[in-house]
Amino acid sequence: MAITTHDTETDVQDRAILVSLVTDKIKRTGIDPELSLQELVQLAETAGVEVLDVLRQNKETPDSRWFIGKGKVEELRMAADALGANTAIFDQELSGAQVRNLEEALDLKIIDRTQLILDIFAGRAKTREGIIQVELAQLSYLLPRLSGQGKNLSRLGGGIGTRGPGESKLETDRRHIRDRITELKRQLDEVVKTRELHRERRRKAGAVQVALVGYTNAGKSTLLKQLTDADVYIENQLFATLDPTSRVLELAGGKEVVLTDTVGFIQNLPHDLVASFRATLEEVNEANLVLHVVDASSPMREEQMEVVQTILQDLGAASTPQIVLFNKIDLCQPEQLEMLPTGTGYLKISAFNPEDLTRITEMIADELAGDTLNFRIPGDRGDISSLLYRVGEVLETTYDENDVLYNVRLNKEDYDKWGYMLADFVDLQ
Repeated sequence: MAITTHDTETDVQDRAILVSLVTDKIKRTGIDPELSLQELVQLAETAGVEVLDVLRQNKETPDSRWFIGKGKVEELRMAADALGANTAIFDQELSGAQVRNLEEALDLKIIDRTQLILDIFAGRAKTREGIIQVELAQLSYLLPRLSGQGKNLSRLGGGIGTRGPGESKLETDRRHIRDRITELKRQLDEVVKTRELHRERRRKAGAVQVALVGYTNAGKSTLLKQLTDADVYIENQLFATLDPTSRVLELAGGKEVVLTDTVGFIQNLPHDLVASFRATLEEVNEANLVLHVVDASSPMREEQMEVVQTILQDLGAASTPQIVLFNKIDLCQPEQLEMLPTGTGYLKISAFNPEDLTRITEMIADELAGDTLNFRIPGDRGDISSLLYRVGEVLETTYDENDVLYNVRLNKEDYDKWGYMLADFVDLQ
């Protein structure tokens, strides 16, 4: 569904032709260009663009001037004239010179995949942190490309490529943009410090943290809502939510964990965006357990899982214990279900099935469960008793004169973290 964007001068609807160049380098990466192109269609529709047509070209290397070949430029111009397109969206990243040359040759707004994703993020950012992160990513991307943004900035009516920082900022010179980037980084540092304080409080409180990660639109926010009754925005679209949301989840036996939803990942997630959102994404590094939510019905399932694992590795969270939740099984064909892995660490679920939600909480509890230890806590050390309840599962409590004896299931990671407070109270008898 196309969305009309509004401006004080006029109303403009982006009507686009999508362009994909398949080079030898792309072929060597193993990326399926057709699946990438399907994703570009989804991204364009998410941004409110009416997709008119798709052009493909195979070429050893990109053309330094136009990216695609000269003949394909002419084909694109004729298609745009015939269909009434006002925009061309490329599935790969363009240089500023290529954007400028294509604009002059085609008289179209030229957008690449990176700019499209940044534009979607700009439309989704609601909190102060999200707005700062997106603007910083957009300006970092646009700074080396200012010479190629002339027509984009002069076109009336807004639309994709103009949301976020806005025309007034982008038309300033490089020095002013660099000053703005410096100021945004300073503001983001303040937000990061506040976020770190929150993390430190959770660590001191002994909160067990579980992070929801996954490809965009895999159903993470829906799962958070179903598991915790969280009031979060749910929509069947890419990047429906950007800001991490944390809610308390009660497991079997009364143990509570903090469940955090994170921004969805995507293939070729722009480097500037990853850099700007690193403080948010690093919530994953604090997690005791990662729930990797996968859209089991997607034909790109394997590729999407690989993208998530790559980003987790880049964030330094690849070694964190992980459960893979194959979501949306109610949308799967029987043959799709048969191909899903089974066994320890895998679960096939629908976020709307209460029985599946129970199975998830049970698996989380099992994964977080550890060895059983006995603790002898003096009656006047309520702080240590409270810590045991927060970080472990208290199985039995008995009383011995002035002491309280606890039998507690505690995983190794939590004991390593809190051992400096608990070691003196372990009862070896």
